[in-house]
Amino acid sequence: MVFRMRVSILEPKGAIWEGMAGQVILPALEGQMCVLDFHQSFVVRLKKGNISTSGVKIAIKDGIAHMRSNILTVFAQR
Repeated sequence: MVFRMRVSILEPKGAIWEGMAGQVILPALEGQMCVLDFHQSFVVRLKKGNISTSGVKIAIKDGIAHMRSNILTVFAQR
């Protein structure tokens, strides 16, 4: 699998995880959301749950995810 999407998961204190991924699963308010590389641009609010990507699972309380130009940035509270 070729990883093409840049992912940054951040909290107020700094980066939690940064890397390349082909898929990220987010706990969106409307339900679980799977983001693949080259996904359409969006901004979505996150609820308590787990962010999963590249074998990493990160628990969050809430946050906001922003996707644009194949870069996914997640601002989260843990």
